[in-house]
Amino acid sequence: MASMIEDSEHEFLTGRLLVAMPGIEDERFERTVLYLCAHDEEQAVGLAVNRPVEGLTVFELLERLGVKSEIEAPRDLVLLGGPLERERGFVLHTDDFNSPDSTLPIAEGLGLTATRDVLDAMASQTRRPRRSILALGYAGWGPGQLEQELRDNVWLICDADEGLLFDEDHAHKWTRALAKLGITADHLSATAGRA
Repeated sequence: MASMIEDSEHEFLTGRLLVAMPGIEDERFERTVLYLCAHDEEQAVGLAVNRPVEGLTVFELLERLGVKSEIEAPRDLVLLGGPLERERGFVLHTDDFNSPDSTLPIAEGLGLTATRDVLDAMASQTRRPRRSILALGYAGWGPGQLEQELRDNVWLICDADEGLLFDEDHAHKWTRALAKLGITADHLSATAGRA
């Protein structure tokens, strides 16, 4: 009976944002905003949406990979999605692009694709998603790890919106996410809730 109650009270956070608390012990996530692409009892997977790889644009990377562009190259920067598998690319995009065999639907209007066809679509005049980010690597948690970090006040939970996910103002996404929660950074304590 106790496990049934625990299961019914547990909330999976796929499609939500995690906002790093000040004083996070892992400096790789300091002031990071992560979009949770998957979260269930076995794992959690997210992409940082505010950690640009300085000086590397999406179209420079596409060119290096041999993807020919049909459009004028926007200056969107490649993001560092997280510390795991940094050599792998992941594209978070609006659902006007869909690869039936490889796009993972995440939340209403959003999908995640990690195959070459999304790169080709990003360079196409007719198949390009309306909005997208390309991230190298991801953040991941095993069973119960993210839940423990949430209990330890490592992350705040915030609703996602297209601006926080896709716009180019990476430097202010963390403070904007906090503002969306009605919080300012100077009112947060790195030790809140810790024994």
